This record gives sequence, structure tokens and C-alpha cells, in this order.
Amino acid sequence: MAVSPALRRLLRIRDLEEEQHRLILELASGELCRLENALAAATARRRRGRELAHSSEGSDPSIDRRAGIVETGAAHRHMTVLSPRIASAQEVAARLREEFLEKRVERRQSETLIEAKEAQDAIDVARRSQQTLDEWYRSRVYRSQSRLNAGAHDFTMETSANSPRDEKHLDSEETDQS
Repeated sequence: MAVSPALRRLLRIRDLEEEQHRLILELASGELCRLENALAAATARRRRGRELAHSSEGSDPSIDRRAGIVETGAAHRHMTVLSPRIASAQEVAARLREEFLEKRVERRQSETLIEAKEAQDAIDVARRSQQTLDEWYRSRVYRSQSRLNAGAHDFTMETSANSPRDEKHLDSEETDQS
């Protein structure tokens, strides 16, 4: 018995669901990566602002120092905003990764069911083929035996038919010899 169309349809649905979850996970991972890059840029901006503020201590302190302080403050606010968003994006990515892995397991279970059914079908086909061969061989042997039995039966029939003549022949030989 072949794999049912319902199982094949189930496998196709599981495959599509896995693909959808993979794409959603890739989008979430991309968003997380974008936020982490923005955090790294804000960290670099804060470092540049501090360097600008510290380097201006020996020269005209008012303009460069104020620019460095403003740059550091803006970077710090940007980092403050990004940190919770990154944490949230990490949680979402982890949840989506779990969902994706669940869908992958479901698809693989469907594949395993289909493979097991196909293996059982192959075993059944091989068993039926062997039974057919066994039956053919048995019928061939039976036909040979029945031919031999028929030949032996004919031989015994001929022997029994010839026996009385032989006995008469033997009786007449005995009377001839006496």
C-alpha cells in the first residue's frame, strides 16, 4: 500500500511552515544585527566624543570640548534607547528560533513517517514477490512429481498387466521342462 496523499500533503505543509519560520527568524536576526551594529556605532561615537573633549583641554576648550560633551551625551542617549530594544530583539529571536526548530522537528517527523511507510511497502513487495516465486517453484515441483507419479503409475499398470502373462508363461515353461 503506497504512502497516502494525506501524508504527502502533511509533509508539504510542514515544509512550507518550516520555510516561513526560517524566513521570519532571518528577519528577526537581521533586525537584531542591525540594532547591535547601531549600538556599536553609538559606542564608537561616544568614544570619539570623549576623545574630542579630552584632546581639547590644551587648546581652545570651549568649542571642541562642548562638541565632545554633546557628542558623548547624544551617544549615551542613543545607547540607552538601543539597549532595551536589543534585549527585546534577542528575546524575540530566541522565541522565533525555538518555533523554527519545532517546525523542523515536525517536518522531520513527517519525513520519518513517510520513509517508514515506504520501507514497509518495500518489505511487503519483496515478501509478495518471494511468495510468488515460492508458489511457482512448489507448483513446478508438484507438476514434476505428478508426472513422475503418473509415469510410475503407468509402469506399475504395465507391470501388473504383464504379470499374469508372465505367470502363464512361467507355468507353460515349467510344464514344458517336465
